[in-house]
Amino acid sequence: MQEGLLKEGTPVKIQDLTLRDGHQSLFATRMRTEDMIPIAERMDEVGFWAMEVWGGATFDTMHRFLAEDPFERVRTLKRYIKKTPFSMLLRGQNLVGYRNYADDVARLFVDKSCEVGIDVFRVFDALNDFRNFETVVERIKANGKHFQGAICYSLTERRMGGEVFNLEYYVSKAKELEAMGADTLCIKDMAGLMSPYDAYILVSELKRQIKIPVHLHSHYTSGMASMVMLKAVEAGVDIIDTCLAPFALRTSHPAIEPILVALSGTPRAPQMDLKLLIEIGEHLEKIAPKYRDFMGQHTMSVIDTGVLVHQVPGGMISNLVNQLKQANALHRINEVYQEVPKTRKDLGMPPLVTPTSQIVGVQAVLNVLFGRYKMVTNEVKDLVYGLYGKTPIPIDPEVQQKVLKGYKRGETPITGRAADYLEPELDKVREKVKGLAKDDYDLLICALYPTTGERFLKWKYGLEPMPDEVKPKTLEEIQQEDKVLQEVKKTFRKLA
Repeated sequence: MQEGLLKEGTPVKIQDLTLRDGHQSLFATRMRTEDMIPIAERMDEVGFWAMEVWGGATFDTMHRFLAEDPFERVRTLKRYIKKTPFSMLLRGQNLVGYRNYADDVARLFVDKSCEVGIDVFRVFDALNDFRNFETVVERIKANGKHFQGAICYSLTERRMGGEVFNLEYYVSKAKELEAMGADTLCIKDMAGLMSPYDAYILVSELKRQIKIPVHLHSHYTSGMASMVMLKAVEAGVDIIDTCLAPFALRTSHPAIEPILVALSGTPRAPQMDLKLLIEIGEHLEKIAPKYRDFMGQHTMSVIDTGVLVHQVPGGMISNLVNQLKQANALHRINEVYQEVPKTRKDLGMPPLVTPTSQIVGVQAVLNVLFGRYKMVTNEVKDLVYGLYGKTPIPIDPEVQQKVLKGYKRGETPITGRAADYLEPELDKVREKVKGLAKDDYDLLICALYPTTGERFLKWKYGLEPMPDEVKPKTLEEIQQEDKVLQEVKKTFRKLA
């Protein structure tokens, strides 16, 4: 049976985000590897186009709060997931940190990420300044991996249009990425701002004007993302992002299960086993209570219609909530939401995605708590100076003057590729952690996160006691538990 507008086309491909963006959006990225292992093999059987398992905030959170080696997670999962490609979210020259790193760090990071098992690199830049792609894309291509060029989707009005983020803007950016050699194009709607009909218009136009496959990513924050995905499928989108139901919705992503049913009986329906997905979800339901305290509980609604005004993306919301909790000022959350668009406009209207979401968000909180620009973070100074790239609109001149007054690099902003102004970093880091870092993976952890990275390596090698609250299970413990699990499976198969 064929219904609606879905009378032709091939099955839409699906990328699963459960093991990265799902728990990052809902649970401040606190999911441990030990809770991924029991479902890894079954997720490999689903038939996803790829599984996003790394990148974003995982690198920071793992070494800082979970005492897990970020590189080891990829290696471990690769032992269980052997058919499905691994995807990661790479912040261009920011890599997995919150500033632009020197080219030598960027090259080594991509090479080592390929080595541990990353197959698809979704590369984005918070300002959509694709000069910040150049170094990492060269290494992705050199390693024979998949380069997915991403455009950060943002708005200045309720619907797509206006002087900044309009249809022409996105088509132009898409053509830039195609010319750079992108294997696929991703529209990254990190705040859930895209409306269903704008999705149809945008995907339809992209399919007309570029030749590479189009991939759509949208958070559920505003409640529109499932409708967005269906309209995008009607328009011919090639790949969509979803999560398994227990880690979907709220500030996460559309749930895969209802989308499968909605598309059933059409040529675009993915050939996936709904019962298998539900079984995997049962495991997530069992372990989810471990992370419940990290979920925002300040509202009853599972969607945030206010996002259509304040444009705060999912991961940013949980960070704002945690920041205000620490300041005993959670009751001022609505003031912060009102301040975010003002701070954003002051700082050149950047799309709100890591790291600019944190930069704008933290500054908005400081503006509310202490007065506008009475306190300014170093990241805001770097942004205004140009170390993150070119902002979509000029930075407010008065704010620029105030922020850069006495700035160590100078008071006149730069205009070239940001990384061209950065000195190589690896040799200095290598000398600093000599005797502590055992290999290039350890070196990268310290290069990306100097203070917390060194502390993690001291935990890792037993040079300092690891706090009880961050102690993870060892790989041996995980493997032993898995052996028991396999024996249980064998017993059930024999009984069957």
